[in-house]
Amino acid sequence: MERTLSISAPPTPSRKECEKQIRRILMTEVLQQGKNIHFKTAKDFMSYFESLYSPSGALTKQVQRAIKSMDMPKDERGYFIIDKTKSQLADDKELSYLMDKSNAVKVDIEGAELLFVALDTKYMDYVISLIEESKTLSGKFITVIPSANGLVFITKNKPGLSALLDHIMGLTKSEEDEK
Repeated sequence: MERTLSISAPPTPSRKECEKQIRRILMTEVLQQGKNIHFKTAKDFMSYFESLYSPSGALTKQVQRAIKSMDMPKDERGYFIIDKTKSQLADDKELSYLMDKSNAVKVDIEGAELLFVALDTKYMDYVISLIEESKTLSGKFITVIPSANGLVFITKNKPGLSALLDHIMGLTKSEEDEK
């Protein structure tokens, strides 16, 4: 009696299994290429799925359902973005728009130093607004940050900023001394 082994392709995968495979394919693509440069539609995944499962209309439908269920956003070229939801992409675009509109620029703070000015916190907001408007202090610090007991300046010229702040803080004292 002769036995024949028949090797058949596995049955059509579930939608969830297709989603898992699609995520894996796209993550590999992003890790290798830096971004997705091959996958725009369900059809683009079919050669992979057809290499594992018997090509059929059911397989095609399952891959299409998985893509639809994943609800992935697409980039400006029409390729799927795997690591963001549509909501995250919309948030990122809004942030990008506002950063562009506000002329945002990254500032290297390597080598910057901190300078702390203790002050009564009830005056902090007003002091910060005066500092932001001050022509004397303009360009002398990268940023000023309110803290629990005063202000933290980040600057690349700590001695210069310190001297200016000493001068400004001494103005009212010198007026009192003259009286």
